Amino acid sequence: MNIPYEELSEDTLKGIIEEYVSREGTEYGYREFTLDEKVKQVLAQIHRGEIAIEFDPESQSCQLLIIDR
Repeated sequence: MNIPYEELSEDTLKGIIEEYVSREGTEYGYREFTLDEKVKQVLAQIHRGEIAIEFDPESQSCQLLIIDR
């Protein structure tokens, strides 16, 4: 189920993004980024429509999915 980011509170959206970017194995290349920088990058991608927020009712969890254009 696709969840429009506009329907989430700022704290909820930030929490979903923080959980995503802090997962082990998340790779950002040669340069290290702070958690805040990573959150801002992903938030910008969500605002541009490049990433969607999906909720799985069965597992009661959210995922961020790259939208293939």
